[in-house]
Amino acid sequence: MNTFGFIGCGNMGGTLAAAVAKASKDSIAIADNDGAKTEKLAKTVGGKVMTNSEIAKECRYIFLGVKPQVLPSLMGEIAPVLRKREDRYVLVSMAAGVSVETVAGFVGEGCPVIRIMPNTPAAAGAGIILHCENSAVTAKETEELEKALSFAGEVSAISEGLIDAASAITGCGPAFVYMFIEALADGGVKCGLPRDKAAAFAAETVYGSAKMAMESGQHTAQLKDAVCSPAGTTIAGVEALERSAFRAAAMEAVSAAYTRTKELAKK
Repeated sequence: MNTFGFIGCGNMGGTLAAAVAKASKDSIAIADNDGAKTEKLAKTVGGKVMTNSEIAKECRYIFLGVKPQVLPSLMGEIAPVLRKREDRYVLVSMAAGVSVETVAGFVGEGCPVIRIMPNTPAAAGAGIILHCENSAVTAKETEELEKALSFAGEVSAISEGLIDAASAITGCGPAFVYMFIEALADGGVKCGLPRDKAAAFAAETVYGSAKMAMESGQHTAQLKDAVCSPAGTTIAGVEALERSAFRAAAMEAVSAAYTRTKELAKK
């Protein structure tokens, strides 16, 4: 029996399958419509290619790595298989905006569901994986899943009422950060730096600053103030950002992402 099964092995599903393979000695089963991609991933993670129904029948943790609009058809396929099971299983859904209750409802009362929201830095082992679950999931099962996902990054429990707001930062935020890194690099190029140097310096600066923010114990405002000498170069740059409503733009980006998540959840 395969402990972990992945239905849908796109970028995120494949990333999590690779992370689980590092954390667990158990074999992994994978299924995806793209046969070539599935075979390649199976070789990479040492997994076994199976059908959706086979994973639903045999695996203990069943990752649903399909888009929200595809989830109903997938559940229509595997729910009859799940209802026949007499052994223990847990559905692990990563469909954005789809509640635990909705996922469980496809199978019926008592269906154990853990909802996760990973982000793309998980591919570098530096992601954030948010999770919440219904009362049918045991503490031991939650702990086991957290351990299995540990190689993808930080695994953090959060109430379902806050998971959409949190994922507007963790899930969408990497795109905003990449834009900022690119903009820093563009500024360096404008000032005469070669493109490769500017890009490397910008990425390292963001990485180092994030590390300081996480490890120093200081508020980010204090860290910012420590860089700003009186009448110096940094405060001139800070003023330029404030004139361009930098903070308001960042806040609006998170808010817009959150609003869109709620809109998708209604479809």
